Amino acid sequence: MLRRKQVEERTGLSRSTIYRRMRAGTFPQAVPLGGRLVGWRAADIEQFLENPVRYRAPVPARDDMGGTP
Repeated sequence: MLRRKQVEERTGLSRSTIYRRMRAGTFPQAVPLGGRLVGWRAADIEQFLENPVRYRAPVPARDDMGGTP
């Protein structure tokens, strides 16, 4: 797991750019670590760095099991 400062160093992106791109789906999502702490999976950041311009975050699977039929 990489912390924000490490992600900033590896990607060259600022904090605000990272969070803006996360909202846009063009940067890997942070993983909650407890409390206010978050981190990013190193593999996700490496995948992003392979092609930052074309990167799209995977869409989380929806839980379709609990709704009305």
